[in-house]
Amino acid sequence: MLKMCRHLFSSAVLLLFVLLICCGSPAVHAEGNAPAAAQVPKTVDLFVPNRTIVERGGGRRTRDSFASPSLASAGGVLIAFAEGHIDHTNSLQQRSDWLTFADIVAGYIKSAESWSSLVAEVNASTWEAHGVLDRTNIVDHVGIASLPTTIAKDNKVFLLVGSYDWIKKPEGHWEAGKWDLELVVGEARQPKETQDKVIQWGQRISLLSQIEPSATRRGVKDFIGAGGSGVVMKDGRLVFPLVARRGEDFVSMIIYSADDGNSWTLPQGMPPAGCTGLFIVEWEQGQLLMIAQCLHARKVFESRDMGATWTEAVRTLTRVQANFLSAPSQLDQRVTSLTTATIAGKKVMLYTQKGITPEEKVRATALYLWVTDNNRTFHLGPISMDATERWTSGNALLHSKNALYLLQEGGSPKARSVALASLTGELKTITSVLETWASVDSFLSNSSVPTVGLVGFLSGASSEGTWDDAYRCVGATVTNATKVENGFKFTGSESHAMWPVNMWYNDKLYGFVDYEFTLVATVTIHKAPNGSASLLGAGLEDNEETKFVGLSYTREKQWGTVFNGITTTRNSTWEPGKEYKVALMLQGNEGSVYVDGVLVGITNKLPTLEARRYQISHFYFGGSESSSVTVKNVFLYNRPLNGVKKVDDSDASRERAGGSSTHEDGPAPETWHNAGSPAVLSTDGDAAHNKPTGDFPGLTGAQAAAEKGLSLNGGGGDSAGYHGGVSRGMLLAVLGLCGAAAVF
Repeated sequence: MLKMCRHLFSSAVLLLFVLLICCGSPAVHAEGNAPAAAQVPKTVDLFVPNRTIVERGGGRRTRDSFASPSLASAGGVLIAFAEGHIDHTNSLQQRSDWLTFADIVAGYIKSAESWSSLVAEVNASTWEAHGVLDRTNIVDHVGIASLPTTIAKDNKVFLLVGSYDWIKKPEGHWEAGKWDLELVVGEARQPKETQDKVIQWGQRISLLSQIEPSATRRGVKDFIGAGGSGVVMKDGRLVFPLVARRGEDFVSMIIYSADDGNSWTLPQGMPPAGCTGLFIVEWEQGQLLMIAQCLHARKVFESRDMGATWTEAVRTLTRVQANFLSAPSQLDQRVTSLTTATIAGKKVMLYTQKGITPEEKVRATALYLWVTDNNRTFHLGPISMDATERWTSGNALLHSKNALYLLQEGGSPKARSVALASLTGELKTITSVLETWASVDSFLSNSSVPTVGLVGFLSGASSEGTWDDAYRCVGATVTNATKVENGFKFTGSESHAMWPVNMWYNDKLYGFVDYEFTLVATVTIHKAPNGSASLLGAGLEDNEETKFVGLSYTREKQWGTVFNGITTTRNSTWEPGKEYKVALMLQGNEGSVYVDGVLVGITNKLPTLEARRYQISHFYFGGSESSSVTVKNVFLYNRPLNGVKKVDDSDASRERAGGSSTHEDGPAPETWHNAGSPAVLSTDGDAAHNKPTGDFPGLTGAQAAAEKGLSLNGGGGDSAGYHGGVSRGMLLAVLGLCGAAAVF
């Protein structure tokens, strides 16, 4: 039988292996998997039904309810917006059950040195709300202004509102009038005495005349702001999210201005009909991201041409995406706000989402704050909780001047109030976690370990029953295992660990594993099992707990690869007590397994997520009968570290489905064949990191600097200075790292 061609792994992974061989990992002292849930932040009521006075046109009166909060900061002034509702009373002084007048009200809070001073300012007898955009409210004519949407730039705040009227006809029925889309711009002032002129508002302007020609061509009408906030892009353009009607459907889109609000453009593109409830941010320069609630799913879209086209971004913000047909509970777990911020020198997205507490288990009654750099993700909270007498709904996040605020609507359906919370403790935790990310990244980068796409690292830190993630995002659950340096020893079928990186009950943190990933780990097998035993791998969230990509080992001291539940025994062997470096990779329908940089199994016939329907939910370690293994230093990447184009795998000898049936007739059916051809290795990644370098063909520009002194084949150049593909200088540097005590 032909021997399997031995293929060196990409130098990025090889160097990672060398680092782990020489000195293991740094002693990372993390504070558990994620920040501990804090107490719900204290709030101060801003708009309270039948209590808060609203000044409008010289008159003052209360409102029956408030809704749809929006929050902005301009010129040092914090500005809270909401719809102010008044139940309509007809000419017979009978209240209508369905008709409600609505205007837009605002409350101004001048720069406060502390939360206590802010509360004191709001609770002062002189503090009141102000009508910003009013409507008609008479017996037979009821105006409605909806969903205030705001943008702040320098000392100006831009307020976009959709509005219309209900008019009572002589025949006695009510008829909706024409919709309008209005913009009003305010400028922050600092008056010495009066609070009512903190923001000087200009004249309201209808934008319909500017956008109707484009709207008519697209067949859309009845525009309204999406609520919450818009975006000031890096190039200064102002962008508002919109919802409009097209036939019987509602559609989402944007409107933008390139001249500080003097003129506005309605681009041609929009996501599919039925996608509303949207939030937008600019992530990369010129890249707009949109989260939208669609008919049967929550989706993420992106546009890089200012809304001319929108494409579904299935691998961006994967944890917020959900199919309501397969996961009905996700319908209630709404994303309720979205913004960006630069904290501890790192740009992140912050969003709030309703979630199910461990105690509730059924209904989404808690509001959580999520933080992501579109790579790693963690959450805090709950930051608010529903109660029998007070149900929360809409909210708005704002990060401004090193402070983080939450403006939230809550109460009963007929009497809702709006309250402000300062997320001071949460911001401190976010800062701490982001500093941890930077510290761990810096240590690994200085050690020439690739950190581009590295989202999780299980090493020396652990707490009771948990193998902690050094990045403080999500750790692994450990059962009946013995703690060892940088990992755990697993003995027997009841001894195992499970890393729930994409489980619904664990908030589906990393959905990218359904499409591509690389898992790298250090393993030691202490004795042969009675038959075949699982070592580690990725599992599906199906009833059979299918092992999708994995590595096993046999009593005959042979390796076995696992692809979609089918185990194939290989002729390559293992030795008891020897430490091995293992890498599992998935890229679309391609799966591969490496041991010490040598390819031991590959397939291009794995079913994609759409075909298999079940998600990859977790990674597993140990857990087989009569097994005795140690797993240490586990790295999870959200991208493949290399790609294998060809392989001769005539070495495969037998295949087991579900651990029972065998395949004796040569190579396993899922294997690619090209006898005698060497594997072609290349480093894959996003376009920004995928330009090959002249010194290191196949390596990305982002990694090449870290690969100095490496050779893909152990030769070439100054061959006398290389050992096993790693330069003598690099080995000395690696050995020097062994004295490192801790990252932080």
